[in-house]
Amino acid sequence: MKITWLGHAAFLILSENGQKILTDPYEAGSYGGALAYQPINEEADIVTVSHQHADHYHPKGLKGQPEIITGSGVRTVGGFSFKGISTFHDPSEGTQRGDNTVFVFTVDDITLCHLGDLGHALSEDQTAEIGDVDVVLVPVGGLYTIDSNEATEIINTMAPKIVIPMHYKTSKCGFDIAGVDDFLRGKENVERITGSEISLTKADLPRETHIKVLEHKL
Repeated sequence: MKITWLGHAAFLILSENGQKILTDPYEAGSYGGALAYQPINEEADIVTVSHQHADHYHPKGLKGQPEIITGSGVRTVGGFSFKGISTFHDPSEGTQRGDNTVFVFTVDDITLCHLGDLGHALSEDQTAEIGDVDVVLVPVGGLYTIDSNEATEIINTMAPKIVIPMHYKTSKCGFDIAGVDDFLRGKENVERITGSEISLTKADLPRETHIKVLEHKL
């Protein structure tokens, strides 16, 4: 399996048999140009959407006719089972920024969890519903999502093998959010990848949690 960070919360996941899953495709130039990542030109088979804000869902920009998955519940698409867990975009049960869906799915025997724009600590029930995962894609920028401390607590509880931070300030993201360094401070097993992608196999997953910091592709 190959994971490519396109930018913000958008990842392209390529399975060994060539199927493509795209998460949270953003609208380039949205929010008055604050989101300055380049347009997404990838053609995916399946698209997961945590919520319908412009920096996470731009249906007009999608190529082809992908199956779009939103909301809670379990759906099987293209041979993959997607579990959506209902959460919120803020710590006030959605009264500020609405709902958020966490997605869990397995590709090439590796279980991934994309936390979307999670805005609060996970409850015991939500954590149990997510279950055991190998890879977590976690927002760390704060303000609109959980911050570095909250992300750390969630990661410590979930204990995945691989953590890939997302949704933080970069040269292409003008939002008033933190960069990735706050999340990385004091942590062990941190690797800054040269490039935007990593390849993973189940057999090669580490025993302890490792953090992989990718460069955005777009």
